Amino acid sequence: MLAIGLMLGPLAAACGPSPGERSAAALPERVDYNFHVKPIISDRCLKCHGPDSAHRKADLRLDTPDGSRKAVRGRFLWLFGGSKLAHRVTTDDSSDMMPPRESGLALSSYEKAVLVRWVEQGAEYKPHWSLRAPAKPALPPVRDTAWARTPIDRLVLARLEQEGLAPNPEADPERLLRRVTFDLTGLPPTPDEVARFLGDQAPGAYERAVDRLLASPAYGERMASEWLDVARYADSHGYQDDGERSMWMWRDWIIAAF
Repeated sequence: MLAIGLMLGPLAAACGPSPGERSAAALPERVDYNFHVKPIISDRCLKCHGPDSAHRKADLRLDTPDGSRKAVRGRFLWLFGGSKLAHRVTTDDSSDMMPPRESGLALSSYEKAVLVRWVEQGAEYKPHWSLRAPAKPALPPVRDTAWARTPIDRLVLARLEQEGLAPNPEADPERLLRRVTFDLTGLPPTPDEVARFLGDQAPGAYERAVDRLLASPAYGERMASEWLDVARYADSHGYQDDGERSMWMWRDWIIAAF
């Protein structure tokens, strides 16, 4: 563990704000396998250490906990010999470097630091997120407690503060209505809707505007357009003779459902 910690410090210092790379300050306090580690392993390691036994190197498989705990060449897997992992992913020695230079793959300083911290914290594997019961996480602490009104605000503000950013001032009422109307209907608000919103001075005016938009056919059409695109919906064959397809009843059902 001491060896890991000693190597993690220089890694963090090396993670400067170079283009296209996160800073070391963005390292998670607790590394999560599914969220932080699995994408790195999948992209950089599984070509040689994945499920394809025909192309697997050193009989080492990194996508399963059993495969990663397997003894390799009479020694325990380097993944669980923490200092050896740190050496493999940080060394400039081409004979030890992982991924090897000839693979054309490389780890950023941030990714190296994530892997080292993961091993330092026990190298815990987790099942795919879809196989795990959802758990409500604790809200992150924030400095500007007065700004956050909802739990989502807390999540957004925590990330802003982590990146050294501050929230923009609250938008004026016209802009707020325009944004939410575009989001929910894909259309701008009409002059009458703007006037009605500005004239509503009672508490909850914004919430009432959102409820009105959610109850409108335009909201159903806006949501259905995305859904029908995924389902490859079309009112016609769309090819050569362009024959009729009586699918509009399903389209209208989708709109009404939303």
